Amino acid sequence: MEQTVKKVFVGKYSELPERLGKTVILEDKEIAVFKLANGDVRAIENRCPHRGGVLAEGMVSGEHVFCPLHDWKINVTDGLVQAPDEGCVQTFEIMKEDEQVYVLVPSEITQS
Repeated sequence: MEQTVKKVFVGKYSELPERLGKTVILEDKEIAVFKLANGDVRAIENRCPHRGGVLAEGMVSGEHVFCPLHDWKINVTDGLVQAPDEGCVQTFEIMKEDEQVYVLVPSEITQS
């Protein structure tokens, strides 16, 4: 198996709302994209590992998003749920080309 990366357009950097989530929908996956107060853009799986809360609807503070269902605190850089809770969500690399923001999504391809 060879892993390749798919580049998915998110939007223009200047149009991404600060400290609010944006949902990017792929075939079978939802990704939450956040523009942080410091200007960095982060992307994580859009489901809380606790009860499946939609993270793009959560509140963002610093490098964390709070799940809107039960307030679980999740780091948007490494995907780790903060103590005392446990778990993690998948993170995705962000690529910026001029004003264009992309999320890089791995996809596995079987070599023949």
